[in-house]
Amino acid sequence: MRETLIVSSRGQITLPAGIRKQLGLAAGSAVIIEERNGEMTLKPAAILEIDTYSDAQVAEWDREDVLSADERKRILARLQAA
Repeated sequence: MRETLIVSSRGQITLPAGIRKQLGLAAGSAVIIEERNGEMTLKPAAILEIDTYSDAQVAEWDREDVLSADERKRILARLQAA
């Protein structure tokens, strides 16, 4: 699909409704723009939420995940039997 768009005085363009619908873009969607050899490419972008954890939180999880000697023996026996 080819469309001609007009750049506003603020540098904005409006993506045609058909293209937005086809690409699943709604208000607030993120897009990536790339310049390649004098051409612009727009692509839908995925935004992933990233959680960050403190060293103290990671250390606490490590302490909680420690296996007792008996648990370790049972697991190793199961793995060796399989």
